[in-house]
Amino acid sequence: MANAEKTAMVEELTGKFRDSSGAVLTEYRGLTVAQLSELRGSLRGNATFSVVKNTLTKIAATEAGLGDQVAPMLSGPSAIAFVDGDVAQAAKGLLDFAKANPLLVIKGGVLDGKLAGAMKASMSNAAATFSALPTQMALLADALRAKLEAGAPAAAASDDASDTESQTQD
Repeated sequence: MANAEKTAMVEELTGKFRDSSGAVLTEYRGLTVAQLSELRGSLRGNATFSVVKNTLTKIAATEAGLGDQVAPMLSGPSAIAFVDGDVAQAAKGLLDFAKANPLLVIKGGVLDGKLAGAMKASMSNAAATFSALPTQMALLADALRAKLEAGAPAAAASDDASDTESQTQD
């Protein structure tokens, strides 16, 4: 690949990193051309799926301000789904394809400049965090109710509730 071609490729990738609402990095080792075409078709309208050169992609990610997040995921044969449309639909399309074709490995991604990491781990951690919030709120409300029923002044009850909240977060 000539230097002018490499420069053009870096500029194109940099633009995609900057303009897309997300980028999902994958490893495609072992997938056939037909399978890659099927994946591209399933993402149409939400994302573009491109096989990339790791070195050029590292340069482009750095120029787009995402070098620290993207570079560690660039090893082995890499392809990136740049999300232009609905992020949720693109992620669902990739996950569904990966379930049906285990040779597609989702390494992680960047969403609006934030590292998404390994998708399965992030999704389960997010689910655990969101399900814990109502439980903590219920415990806080119950502690406040108990203080008020015991006849403690409201100001003291709210101070104690703050202490209870910080204890439940530890």
